[in-house]
Amino acid sequence: MAKRSHKRSVQYFDELDDPYYNTKASKRRKEKQRRRKGLEEPSNIVELNSLLNTAYKPPHHKLPLEPRNSAQKQYINAIKTNSLTFGLGPAGTGKSYCAGALAAEALESGRIERIIFTRPAVEAGEQLGFLPGKLEEKFSVYIDAFRDILNARLGKGVVEYCLRHGRIVGTPLAYMRGKTFNASTFVVLDEAQNVTPSQMKMFLTRIGEDCKVVVNGDTNQSDIRGPNGLNDAVNRLRGLPGVHIHTFSKEDSVRSGLVRAVLDRYENVQG
Repeated sequence: MAKRSHKRSVQYFDELDDPYYNTKASKRRKEKQRRRKGLEEPSNIVELNSLLNTAYKPPHHKLPLEPRNSAQKQYINAIKTNSLTFGLGPAGTGKSYCAGALAAEALESGRIERIIFTRPAVEAGEQLGFLPGKLEEKFSVYIDAFRDILNARLGKGVVEYCLRHGRIVGTPLAYMRGKTFNASTFVVLDEAQNVTPSQMKMFLTRIGEDCKVVVNGDTNQSDIRGPNGLNDAVNRLRGLPGVHIHTFSKEDSVRSGLVRAVLDRYENVQG
């Protein structure tokens, strides 16, 4: 018995000296251990999960935001260097995208702790109450464009986490009353052409020290009657320190050549 045991031990150490056998034996031992513990998983599940992650994970842009034309470059610099920036101009010029992307960069870098996206609950022919669900679900349709921007800049998983924990917030403009935007907040008011002067005054007086605020809109697409709060604010605040007013033209559109042609036709008909 002792002699047989000695041979077996010698053979065992010879096998350990063989790199090929050592790797093969190690795999067999690990496989047996997984089977004993009931931890063995079918390989096809791992492959499927990998495919799902690859197929459905949205692109995540790690590079800093790059302007697509000189107008966007001026707009981006204005947001970075001013407390309050107005972005005026037609559709397709990148007003919302630049603001959302800069807000995402500020959140990811830790310069801010919270992003607030807001817009007036004004629709063309439909009311907010027609949409199903709770207030958050009803208003979610108004931040879908920003959600796409955030997913592209931060990654879908990060965005969903921040939405659940209040780091990214979407809310109607009417719910801004009584709030104060502090230095750790980046606020974007979109579709501001549908804001009344009293609503705009309420919103602008929420701004605290060192807060970053962007107000975007196209005064030629207003859906409200009476005085326009965006025009009123621009006229009142022009020239104030810390306030910048940037105006895009239809030539600055980066969406498509068709958009510029459509704008030309509408302007010609209206003229």
